[in-house]
Amino acid sequence: MPADENERLCELEELEATEELPEPRFSAIAAAAARVCSTPIALVNLVGADSQHFKGSSGVTATGMDRADSWFCPHTIAARRLLEVHDADADPRFRDTPIVAGEWRVRFYAGAPMISSRGHALGTVCVMDHRPRRLSPEQHQMLTVLAENAALLLEAHHQVRRADRIIHGLQDVQELKDQFLRNINHELRTPLTSIRSYLELIQDGDLDSATEQRFLGVIEHNSDRLLELIDELLLMASLNAETAVFHPARVDLIVLVHRALEVVADRVQDRGHTLILHAPDRATVWADALRFQHVLVHLLDNAIKFTPDGGTIEVRASADPAPRVEICDTGIGIGAEHVERIFEDFYRAPEAEERAIPGTGMGLAIVDKIIRVHGGSIRINSTPGEGTCVRVTMPVPPSPQSSAHRTPPSSPRPGL
Repeated sequence: MPADENERLCELEELEATEELPEPRFSAIAAAAARVCSTPIALVNLVGADSQHFKGSSGVTATGMDRADSWFCPHTIAARRLLEVHDADADPRFRDTPIVAGEWRVRFYAGAPMISSRGHALGTVCVMDHRPRRLSPEQHQMLTVLAENAALLLEAHHQVRRADRIIHGLQDVQELKDQFLRNINHELRTPLTSIRSYLELIQDGDLDSATEQRFLGVIEHNSDRLLELIDELLLMASLNAETAVFHPARVDLIVLVHRALEVVADRVQDRGHTLILHAPDRATVWADALRFQHVLVHLLDNAIKFTPDGGTIEVRASADPAPRVEICDTGIGIGAEHVERIFEDFYRAPEAEERAIPGTGMGLAIVDKIIRVHGGSIRINSTPGEGTCVRVTMPVPPSPQSSAHRTPPSSPRPGL
């Protein structure tokens, strides 16, 4: 057993070396070893904890064997130098192993260790024959060179895979960035265009007083929308920078729920939704009241936006066993493959894009960050075409005596 066995196995796992067996380029190395050494069998063999994995092979169809079935390669990586066994039947170390005494009937073995840049022997490039024999010094040298190149190739493949993942990740980030810029451009441009148009009509001076007041109301509404967008952008930045002010206290969860329902009441009525509330008279939660109300309003607003007119939105609040709010709707739902991503900054599910439902992709990301700051959790279950349920669970609040002496987390830099 190599002295660095644990570290060696960790590196094998990090390199993801055993995921593809065999691999053509490594089989080419095995074929070169077989040709150089004039043997019927050659392997690029990675030695795992319990198994030996044939990363490349020539002359065999198997993709591996148990580590205990052959001690040739384990001996080689433990010694960290080329091992040659001229006649395994005459060698007490190997003659009773399955690879010698069993159907493989190996009599000759020569293997060179594949030593990584970290200095771990990950496996071997080895050759085998069914008859006793010896290799020349030149063949020893070539086997060693092939093992060195196999180790380099193993690491190079890993770096290529890492690079591919980074590139795909950057592409995803760029796609999200482009999508966000498109969305924010639309969300900002639409109210600005409306404000400009109504101001031009008012400036013309040909409007009666009632129409002018109505137009001013539209301008005020669009101005509020612009301020909301700017506040969301600043809040997202402060949450990501961990500078957002956070002052938790014992507050009544039911009061917060009712306040959030009041904020969205007009939107519920405009869409003709049926709103159902199940809640006890009182439930205490340890939360920053303004931050948590922001969470509730956004989740309710999402339920309203993504539920066709005349749908149903059901809100359940409870304090047992922990403070919890669940908001369920009969909306368009979200595909399972997108649920895991909807808390990413600026991500918008295809359902929202296809139906041109307004949004910037910041809302749920902000919600998730606020809940995590509170030490809570959020879970979404959704079925396309049937609806979505969002459950927010908060920690059990501290006792009144202990919370009276608690100080809110400090905020090292000013933030929202």
